[in-house]
Amino acid sequence: MSSTNASIAGNKNKSLVPILIIAGLFFIFGFVTWINGALIPFMKAINELTSAQSLLVASASYISFVVMAIPASYILNKIGYKKGMSLGLFVMGIGALVFIPAAEARTYWMFLTGIFIQGAGMTLLQTASNPYITILGPIESAAKRIAIMGIANKVAGALGSIIFGALLLSGIDEIQEKLLIVTNSEKSELLNTMADSVVIPYIVMAIVLFALGVLIRKAPLPNVEAEPIEESQDGTTNKTSIFQFPHLWLGVFTLFMYVGVEVIAGDTIIAYGISLGIPAMDAKFFTTFTLMAMVATYALGAVLIPKYLSQTTALKISALLGILFSFCIVLTTEFTSVLFVAALGIANALVWPAIWPLTLKGLGKFTKTASALLIMAISGGAILPPLYGELVDSNKATYLAQGMNDAMATANAATKGYWILLPCYIIILYYAMYGHKLGLKK
Repeated sequence: MSSTNASIAGNKNKSLVPILIIAGLFFIFGFVTWINGALIPFMKAINELTSAQSLLVASASYISFVVMAIPASYILNKIGYKKGMSLGLFVMGIGALVFIPAAEARTYWMFLTGIFIQGAGMTLLQTASNPYITILGPIESAAKRIAIMGIANKVAGALGSIIFGALLLSGIDEIQEKLLIVTNSEKSELLNTMADSVVIPYIVMAIVLFALGVLIRKAPLPNVEAEPIEESQDGTTNKTSIFQFPHLWLGVFTLFMYVGVEVIAGDTIIAYGISLGIPAMDAKFFTTFTLMAMVATYALGAVLIPKYLSQTTALKISALLGILFSFCIVLTTEFTSVLFVAALGIANALVWPAIWPLTLKGLGKFTKTASALLIMAISGGAILPPLYGELVDSNKATYLAQGMNDAMATANAATKGYWILLPCYIIILYYAMYGHKLGLKK
């Protein structure tokens, strides 16, 4: 018995360093991803955009997961997880450098190009790191490991949101008031000065990403592969095609919906607070509220899963909370409604950690391809936030036509736009209850 315990302890120690390294990678793309919450109102101001147009910041970031996921899977099959992670960091660094000419030209499509390139790098990084951490240990405890990754990801996101919120949104209320009264030439000068504020932060970001890309090549990461299909415990055998796994395809669709609602919760909350009349200097902290709610729930999941709470049960609870909070957002007002948007962090935290192992279970040699499909599902963050923006713009136009003043129309429209969350959480609940078992033998 003592030798068995020693063996288990040895395996844990061998896994510790790789887990810490992968956690560092989750920290990096968490930082880069969640600064979108500050970038959206910033881009809306400097480029004079509508709500729907400004949310193309999220689209540019997340649509890259559709474009690059299959190529990323091909690259990983050729060069492996470790070199793939390193390459992803280099590509993200190149994307950061694009912000320099974009700021000089104050051209929205150039900003979106830089964001897309960074998203392409994150696609490669995520296509490598998510399945890697999933199969680094027992599949039954994968949600626990991914929850730990989530803590690193969201702590970084909170820091990124605070730092970039301070850098980009400082004084934005006063500047927008000035823009209403200055001449066209003065207006252009003010907006150009605002745009230049992204240059130094993105130069620093590029340097850090390139340095980490070099370091990860030398990191002590072991080669890991998923268990063969014949060894899976769910009875799934003799599969010859990725299309023979209905639970995978439904899992991809569910993850698509989940990423959409996660991005809406994190990336719209600052703009939502501003639309309710809350000053930008206060609203800049709101993304942090959402992310800290996720961090707390991740920590709870890391303790409870799988000893006290199964991955499936965690997903059911998350979906039910999402449905409840969605109703609370649209049925409350002002800062209370903002708090319920932030509370979506509680509902969202364990969805990603639970869906990955439930979807990859029994896939064996198809794991890398399935991982690419799941990464493509991150495009939900590209599709659903602009749909939310379209709902807001459409509702606002309706309220204005009814004679409502602009401030009240803006606030009401932003609130009602959150109805888009409800069907997404219902789909997540279905997958938790039935969908993850489709096609798998008992």
